[in-house]
Amino acid sequence: MTHIMIAGGGIAGLTAALALHTAGFERITVVETARRIQPVGAGLNLMPNAVRELDALGLLDRLEELAVRTRELRYYHCRGGLVSREPRGLGAGYHWPQLSIQRGDLQLALADAVRERLGPGALVGGVRVIGLDPLPDGRPRVQLEHRDGARRGKASLEPDVLIGADGIRSTVRAALNPGEGEPPWNGMLVWRGVSRIPAHQAGTFMFIAGDDRQKAVVYPMTEPAGDTGEVLVNWALAMPADSIDDATRGDWNRPVPVAKFLHHYEGWDFDGVSVPEVLRAADTAFEYPMVDREPLARWSYGRTTLIGDAAHAMYPIGSNGATQSIVDGRALGHAMARYPDPVEALAAYEAERRPAMTELQRANRQLGPEIVINMAHERAPDGFTDIHEVIPARELAEIAARYAATGAFDAETVNQGSPYGISMRSPR
Repeated sequence: MTHIMIAGGGIAGLTAALALHTAGFERITVVETARRIQPVGAGLNLMPNAVRELDALGLLDRLEELAVRTRELRYYHCRGGLVSREPRGLGAGYHWPQLSIQRGDLQLALADAVRERLGPGALVGGVRVIGLDPLPDGRPRVQLEHRDGARRGKASLEPDVLIGADGIRSTVRAALNPGEGEPPWNGMLVWRGVSRIPAHQAGTFMFIAGDDRQKAVVYPMTEPAGDTGEVLVNWALAMPADSIDDATRGDWNRPVPVAKFLHHYEGWDFDGVSVPEVLRAADTAFEYPMVDREPLARWSYGRTTLIGDAAHAMYPIGSNGATQSIVDGRALGHAMARYPDPVEALAAYEAERRPAMTELQRANRQLGPEIVINMAHERAPDGFTDIHEVIPARELAEIAARYAATGAFDAETVNQGSPYGISMRSPR
């Protein structure tokens, strides 16, 4: 029976495990550095193309209990003027909603599904990949480190297939691409966090505001609590920095006090949502440099491949990080179902996904659809009365449509249904 090892129990790795199980694979082991997956972390948006794939895996009802539907996205000039507003999800003609959800809740829901369907031993915490060597037959020999509190041990395994889903600092990627170095930094520092505030202060929309020097992204992630009427709000802020410590690149969890950056956002109010009020309600904040990875010329080597951030880490633009990781997992499961030879399957998966993700990485470096707030500021630094005198409506629509087409998440494409329909085969 084919043994598939997945390095990394994040969104990409867990989705891949579920997709592979749907394809008939039963001997799947997901190894995760964290000893336990906790429902913590900042929020994320799942685009309809990812929600479609999660629906195909039978998870949509559960996720709708944990999330809110993102119905509208607004872009604002740094001085408060509305640049554009776009319906999202069902309101934009998609057959699936766009969801705002806390990352930890999504990860925990995926982990629960993996344990239920593949068995409790399929997800192993406290274990990380520390190296790998190719064997003559193309299989990988994987070196593992086990951690149990202060105790550590090492072992090696030889799975039939290895999937590197271990994030932007992927050990699997590093072994396949020695000497790649640190993730490149674009000069921006990001702060993120979660706040609990009264629903009327949170708005009913997601917004992105600012200019080329300073930006804020804010959106609610839960329905109002029945006892308090409060909602969880995700926020992320970005500003330039002079320098960073290389050790922080790709480290998403470095805590900092909100007071460190709050003063930069005083007076930022957008249609009743006050950024300072949102920030003051946060218990903690996290700081990290905005980094990505250079596009690779190759993801797959023999029976080893990459998915998610390990394959194509990109700037957090256009809600595409987790979204594309989910699509990766489904595409991988589909390819493995179609090709009996794992080498052919991984090559087919890469041939479909890598070119599209390379284009999306490059588009995100050009700020994708968020470029409109920069354009508004460049053309009207003191604000405007009518945005269409600054950026014609047709130009705004073309920018949004071009980006959606780049990632194949325009409504017409998504509504054709999943291209990854997998017929259950006999267990293998």
